[in-house]
Amino acid sequence: MRSTRHNRCRLTPLGGAVALLLAAAVVGAPGLAGQSLLRSAQGGPPSIVGADMAVFEARDPRTDLPCLVDPVKPLLGFDLRFHAGYEIRVPLKELAGVENLLTIVFRVTPEKEGESPVYFQQRIHVPQIEEDAKGDAYLQGSFDLGEGRYKIDWLMRDRLERVCSQYWDAEAKLPERDSQLELTLAAGRIEASERESFPEEPPVERAEVDSPLDVKVMVNFAPQNALSAALRPVDTAALVSILRQFQREPRIHRFSVVAFNLQQQKVLYRQESAGNIDIPAIGKALESLQLGTVDMAALQEKHSETEFLSNLIRTELAIESPPDALVFAGPKAMLERNVPAEDLKTVGPIEYPVFYMNYNLNPQNNPWRDSIGNAVRILKGIEYTISRPKDLWNAVTEIVSKVVQSKSEKKSATAKPAVQIGL
Repeated sequence: MRSTRHNRCRLTPLGGAVALLLAAAVVGAPGLAGQSLLRSAQGGPPSIVGADMAVFEARDPRTDLPCLVDPVKPLLGFDLRFHAGYEIRVPLKELAGVENLLTIVFRVTPEKEGESPVYFQQRIHVPQIEEDAKGDAYLQGSFDLGEGRYKIDWLMRDRLERVCSQYWDAEAKLPERDSQLELTLAAGRIEASERESFPEEPPVERAEVDSPLDVKVMVNFAPQNALSAALRPVDTAALVSILRQFQREPRIHRFSVVAFNLQQQKVLYRQESAGNIDIPAIGKALESLQLGTVDMAALQEKHSETEFLSNLIRTELAIESPPDALVFAGPKAMLERNVPAEDLKTVGPIEYPVFYMNYNLNPQNNPWRDSIGNAVRILKGIEYTISRPKDLWNAVTEIVSKVVQSKSEKKSATAKPAVQIGL
């Protein structure tokens, strides 16, 4: 059986109560703690403690260790896979005393006949808690599913072998209107939620085409809330998913990436014309991002953010070997002053299409065009609003189709007409 590390917890005030929060991170399911898959050393079914297996087989809810379990229904993330999970509440008085260890074990079984269950485990170290502690401890967990119906058998026990158990059913299903989406997890598959925010993307078999595409993507890594002092996991997951969706497109053979932050007025990472997008390198570069701080020199310069954006766009438009398309991506950037049209006209005519994928979870709250969108409009580009996973899939599909068409038309226009010789 693969060993699992202990996750320490921290006590945090939450609305007058006290919350016990897991110190684990998850991609695609923000705020939910990922679980570890249980396997035997040979990779087969794991060996489960007999008492735990008896609880599973009985399927009789227990509250020896008082707790409330609230299942989280499977939701489709921007990474095009379903994220399910649970939220737990335990009275702090039940955990009072010396340090404790909570062990969560659960299994997820596809309802499809012949499919085997998948087991998960997580050990959570609980610090010493005062005997008179008030409020509740809150725990969360998650796992990923392909389309299908599943049964979940769940238990948690402490060092005194007290058990809290719960059982529920879950269904991961695309609405009929979204049936064309190509999910990244096959039907009936069950996996642990990814703990790393920037794991390497699996290799893609590129299509053998006469004119492979070369695309540049410029991503403003910023939170939805411009006043936020941190880039939330939900925002990071969505922006990285945009890059991954382009990476998975077999007709694109070359990728250039510029990761920047408009608030910091800084280019964080640059990748020039490579066969794959280096996602882990982008994650490493983002570690230097410090939201909520502004350089003093920038504060003294009026409209410095606008100047940075203008210079950045002009620099990318002026390169000697232009791509087949330029794609901007990021949340709304509402600057006091937009980039002047005169700044962009100095570069000259753009001979390739320009797009903007505006990541906006609540477009009705801010329907106005932002500064990047305004610049793209000046460049006669097309803007897409990305609020749901379907929006992302549709936008990338349409962008690639338009780029293929643009490149084909350009090739036809430059082709020399055939010369007919009369006899």
